[in-house]
Amino acid sequence: MAIDTGRIEAAVAEILAAIGEDPARPGLATTPQRVAQAYGDFFAGLGQDPLSHLAETVELAEGQRAELVMLRDVEFRSICEHHLLPFIGTAHLAYVPGTRVVGLGKLPRVVETLASRPQLQERLTEEIADALDAGLDPAGVMVVLDAVHGCVSARGVRQARSSTVTMATRGSLSDPVARAEIMALIGGHP
Repeated sequence: MAIDTGRIEAAVAEILAAIGEDPARPGLATTPQRVAQAYGDFFAGLGQDPLSHLAETVELAEGQRAELVMLRDVEFRSICEHHLLPFIGTAHLAYVPGTRVVGLGKLPRVVETLASRPQLQERLTEEIADALDAGLDPAGVMVVLDAVHGCVSARGVRQARSSTVTMATRGSLSDPVARAEIMALIGGHP
């Protein structure tokens, strides 16, 4: 999906005028263009299929036992759809392979694609879990996101040091014991 930069530029110029600023003054004259360029980056995941990153997998050998695969500390940024302010955080991804695995570099691509849309953290967590579940057909999936929200830290209650944690599980990793083991791995080093 192509971002309509001209419309974004016009809208930003109108916002600047609406708050009493002169959109043509030095310092603001190129702001509409910069915001349009930033929005192109922020929303690059619109129209992209996150499952495309999971298309190339490696089959496990017949009878090979699959253990937990976990990728910790995947940095992400997204834009909250309520205030169009950023939320920035860390994703922790775990899955128990069924019959195939994927290159570890593909997992952050799934996160990036889904985060690069207007989002809610709760929905983003579920969408990542759903994509891993659909794309890998694993025995279990667990996704944990920990993020700081601009709408919480910069406006309203202004809680600059608070973060929001969300979790989504599928299959065997929905078991409370498995969840606790993974949370221990997230919090420390094995």
